[in-house]
Amino acid sequence: MLPTQQGNAGARAAPGSAVTEGAARAWQEPSVLLVEDDEADALLVEELVADCAPGMKLTWVRSLAEACDALAKAPFECVLLDLHLPDSHGLDGVARIRQHADVAVVVLTGLAEESTGLAAVAAGAQDYLVKGRVDAELFGRAVRYAVQRKLAEQAAAALRTGLLRAEENRRLERGLLPTPLLRDTTGLEVVARYRPGREQALIGGDFYDVVQTPDGSVHVLIGDVSGHGPDEAALGVGLRIAWRTLVVSGATGVRQLRTLEEILIAERTGAHIFATLTSVELLPDGGSAHVTRAGHPGLLLRTGGDVRWIEVPGGPALGVLPGGVATWPVQRLDLPDDGALVLFTDGLFEGRTGPGNQRLGEEGLLELALAAARLPAEAFVDELIGRAESLAEEYGGLVDDVAVLHVRRHRLPTGNEEA
Repeated sequence: MLPTQQGNAGARAAPGSAVTEGAARAWQEPSVLLVEDDEADALLVEELVADCAPGMKLTWVRSLAEACDALAKAPFECVLLDLHLPDSHGLDGVARIRQHADVAVVVLTGLAEESTGLAAVAAGAQDYLVKGRVDAELFGRAVRYAVQRKLAEQAAAALRTGLLRAEENRRLERGLLPTPLLRDTTGLEVVARYRPGREQALIGGDFYDVVQTPDGSVHVLIGDVSGHGPDEAALGVGLRIAWRTLVVSGATGVRQLRTLEEILIAERTGAHIFATLTSVELLPDGGSAHVTRAGHPGLLLRTGGDVRWIEVPGGPALGVLPGGVATWPVQRLDLPDDGALVLFTDGLFEGRTGPGNQRLGEEGLLELALAAARLPAEAFVDELIGRAESLAEEYGGLVDDVAVLHVRRHRLPTGNEEA
């Protein structure tokens, strides 16, 4: 190890120790690991440090194995690497250092090896120095610039990762939140909204869909895969696509949910993953609906200036009782004239709105809905989400994803009604 830099550059210390001077300014100087087996060359580096950066923290080791061990035990911002070591020769040392730590590397070459230094930079080092041609000013600048270049590389890599993650989010979102498949929109009103939660970088597992079949029925789905991240989002995409396929093929009710559960169990990444959902079939006459609920929250029924909370009998969440033992009753729901169903995921009402564990809850959500009951469909949904976000803002906002579907089917006139 190089001696402390306090006016005696010639004093020596054992390899492997560390020195620090100028505690008040040490944070301004990088911590450097010198990998050099020649004591004379190590002494030259020590003198350069004393002249240009006495606050630099310097650790000296004699071999690449010792360097890898040091990198595993403590963080360094720069490695000064001799290309001729007892256990490494040439560019192999650069590769092995980069495998062990994401750190700036400055290689030390001989007078006749400048081309090797350039090759090392091409292999991932940030710079090279030729022994015997380095003064204190050049040495200090090379080390500091190498550290800054490495930081710039890391920032650029993080930006690329962020852009890729954003693109992944967009792809997953397109799969989770599709365009409704409608054949005839006469008398049909569909409003869909999605808000990503604040706690996850990736989109969560909330999903929805709307499909109209040839018989005129309108099928509506909303669901939520437990957890957040790409695996859960991908599972939500798979369940939504499977549901759309089942609807188009005529599968509804218990058969539909049982098939979805089989798919979830086959595709999930762990036995703890489950999904809640509500599947609704609005019958062609607009006066009734069939509702199948699997562990999902209730729904809102809007009519005129009134809103009611509806929670029909249901069964367990998908994946909670595997093995085909779960069942889900299909409940008929009569709809008033021009009644609208509002389906949502639990992120809408589970945000904190007060100290401790105080939440908006189902009753609080119903109060918000009643206050906005006379608004048009789009304004109603936006007001519902906006008010829930506003109430939770002081306590971290709505941390979970929120999906909301507002569906209204106007009742078709009968042949007995006067024109």
